[in-house]
Amino acid sequence: MDTKLLELLVCPVTKGPLEYDREKQELTSHSARLAYPVRDGIPVLLESEARMLTDSELGL
Repeated sequence: MDTKLLELLVCPVTKGPLEYDREKQELTSHSARLAYPVRDGIPVLLESEARMLTDSELGL
């Protein structure tokens, strides 16, 4: 994931920052508790495609 692109992308739900998880190929929004998939290098920033993050994934 290009770091400049990552700086521009925000969570579509909260408009907050996203973090890239290279291993899981996901962009995570801690404030929305969602993980958006990255497919073939393209972020899919649709709430309907995101999965909920667990408390342990959020470090709670």
